[in-house]
Amino acid sequence: MSFLTRWDDTSRPSFTAALRDAAVRALLPGLGLFAAIVAIGFVITGPLRGLEGENDLNRWFQERRTATGESITLVMSSMGNTEYVIGVAVLVALLVLWRTKAWWFAVVPLLAISLQATFFVVAAWIVGRSRPNVERLDPTPPTSSYPSGHVGASTALYVAFALMATRIENVVARRVLVVLCILVPLAVSYARLYRGAHHLTDVLVGLVNGVVCALLAWRYLRRDAHEAPAADAADRAQSRT
Repeated sequence: MSFLTRWDDTSRPSFTAALRDAAVRALLPGLGLFAAIVAIGFVITGPLRGLEGENDLNRWFQERRTATGESITLVMSSMGNTEYVIGVAVLVALLVLWRTKAWWFAVVPLLAISLQATFFVVAAWIVGRSRPNVERLDPTPPTSSYPSGHVGASTALYVAFALMATRIENVVARRVLVVLCILVPLAVSYARLYRGAHHLTDVLVGLVNGVVCALLAWRYLRRDAHEAPAADAADRAQSRT
């Protein structure tokens, strides 16, 4: 079963099996991502501290701010706010649950943002990078600058949505939704740089964190017989008969 069609298998897993799969197939592999994020953070704050290119970029954005740009980027940045991300994730999960009755599929975006948030919060605490030395247009949370939580959260959420949208039968609706979902984290990334909240590397690593967490969430559940233990495979085969 291919990556995008894996959810065509509509067999119902037990809650215990889904929970185990989330731990083994999403959380455990994600620890490698977390280790890489922390390692990159130590390099950025150690040997590469004071990257002039990054500082120049932050100042470049600050010098080109306008009233209109500040208003637009405020909206764009808000799409990465914690309350917004959680609220949208829950609403979409409930909508998908209502439409499909498949709770194990509806939880994909919730799992994606949960993984991202866990890796982001712990990595930010360990690395402790300072915010850019420019005027910030938003009150920044107590977490450090690296990696970007706004970018990571919006990326995890909307990449998960984009993957879910690939199952929409209407071609036009599918393509439009996928494109829009990809554009949202890019808009948040631009806004966070424009508003002085992050360095470029904070944003780039936030994007990687979000994308990988969305991919891990998308494939968290065993959907093929060769992926599952023999007992689970037998149960699923029986459920189809």
